[in-house]
Order: sequence, then C-alpha cells, then structure tokens
Amino acid sequence: MLEYKIIMPSKPRIVSEEGNKGVFEIDGLYPGYGHTLGNSLRRIILSSLPGASITSVKIDGVSHEFQTMDGIKEDVITVILNLKRARFKMISDEPQTLTLSVKGPKEVLASDIKTGGQVEILNPETYIAEVTGKVNLNIELKIEKGLGFVPKEIMQKEKVDIGTIAVDAIFTPIRRVSYEVENMRVGDNTNHNRLRISIETDGTMTAKDALSQSIVIMINQLKAIVDFKEPEEVKIEKKSTKGGEKETEEDKKGEDFTDVLKTRTDSLDLSTRTLNALTAANIRTLGGLARKRREDLLEIEGIGEKGITEIKKVLSKSGLNLKE
Repeated sequence: MLEYKIIMPSKPRIVSEEGNKGVFEIDGLYPGYGHTLGNSLRRIILSSLPGASITSVKIDGVSHEFQTMDGIKEDVITVILNLKRARFKMISDEPQTLTLSVKGPKEVLASDIKTGGQVEILNPETYIAEVTGKVNLNIELKIEKGLGFVPKEIMQKEKVDIGTIAVDAIFTPIRRVSYEVENMRVGDNTNHNRLRISIETDGTMTAKDALSQSIVIMINQLKAIVDFKEPEEVKIEKKSTKGGEKETEEDKKGEDFTDVLKTRTDSLDLSTRTLNALTAANIRTLGGLARKRREDLLEIEGIGEKGITEIKKVLSKSGLNLKE
C-alpha cells in the first residue's frame, strides 16, 4: 500500500510590516491547501474581527437625511458620509454618545468631536463639513462595537426619536485584505504551496494582530465542530526529600520515567502510515500511547493488527504496555 506523509506548514512569517499594513507568508502547505486556508482566513478577517462605528446621527434642526442646512456648505447626506470616514477605537464595550459643537465660519474636522475617555479618533484630520455662516453646527453621534458590515435597516430595530438618523455601520477594522498562492519545493516535491497574505487595517489594530486573531477564530470554530480535546499530560509526582537531603536514586528514576513518557511519537521507529494515523488522532507522545487500550487504537483509521504489533514493540522497548 502506498504510504504518505502530510508535511505540516510553517508558522506565519513577516515579510513586511509598516504602519497599518503587513504582508505575511506561510510555507510548506500541502498541495491545494494554500487556497483553502487563504480564502478561509480572508473571509474571517473581513467579517469576524470586532471594531467600532457610528450607528446613528442627530443634527440640530435636521429631521431627515435629505435636508439641506443654512450656513453649511454640504447637505446632510454628505456630512453623514464624511462622518462615517472617521475611525474610532473604543475602550468600553458599552455604546458611547459623542458630540460635535462648533460655531462658524469654520472648517469642521473629526478632531472637533468631543470623545471623552472611552473613545479615540484615529484620523482626526478627516474633513467633516464647512460652516460658511455665523451659525452653530451641533451633532450627536452614537458609537457602538460590532462585527463586519450592518445595514441601517438592521441597526434601526426599534423606533427612534425624531431627528435621529440611523446609518450603515462599518464595524470591520480592515480596509483591504488579499492573498496569493505560489508553488514551492518541500523535499522532492515542487507542488507544495506558499501562502502570502496582505492586510491593511484602519489603525485600530495591527495587521499582525488581525492575522493572529483570525487564526484563533478559525481554530475555535473547528474545535467546536469536532469536539476537540487537548491531550492530558501524564503527571508524575516527585517525592520530596527530607531536610534538604540530596536527590535519591528513586527520584532520578522517576524523572527519567517522566522524560520517557514525553518522548514524541515522531522520534520513534514507526512506519509512516502508523505515525500519520496517530498524529491525526492527536496521539503525539509515548505517554499518550500507553494510556490507550488495544480497542481504542483499532478504532483509529489507518491502525490495524499490523499497527498494533508495531506499537506494542515500540512500547516494550521503553518498558511500557498498552492499557488493559
């Protein structure tokens, strides 16, 4: 029977990182896994990272978004669009109300918004409007945390006060993300994949954090699906010595035995088929093997009577046996 071994990929490597942009590479992906992993990470990065956004706007003297304002160069829709270009970083998880109050004539920027201690404006130079006359411009903004993009129809679940205008919320902290895949050599094979991911954020998080968080989200989703459980470590209690006495031979033997149990299966004299089957079942140490019964191992795909004989032989060399 043809034996095979799937090469595990490398950890993400930083190709370049400057400001809110970053390029990262993952090498050694099994053929085809570049697109599988790249597309999944791209979708998670765009849809599942939390951010803050304006969800509603209230302007004094304005009852709807299609209105014009005396003494203001822009109409209401343009002012709202300019406000949405401002990016916010929230410390609190609770919705925050910010205010903007200026008297003209004046060019209004995002820096004119009063944020308090829970919100930070990352691009204070953003242009909002121009007050051309000697009039007051008073705006109240509601800022909330969320995920992805949420249209105003969903944000406006309940009736709002007259003059409050719900807006489409762009919560995602990602401006753009793309990936590309190229072939690379791994051993004798030249068709393994190298995945290159380019990320640009709005500044509320770094590109590296965006990639790290997306990988954690993916792992947690997969764990929930397969009911994944971390392998339990075999713990050997060390006997304490009395009165500061030197370590006894029995203590040393206990420590040596612990080291044996921690021996990784990939360092043992196992066939590729058996090793791949054990790795897929998350059995990676001699201690993990010794905790299994013969019946447990036979349930693993790829393990048969020949594999059981092979495993018993490896265990016996270390003075171990399968669990009865």
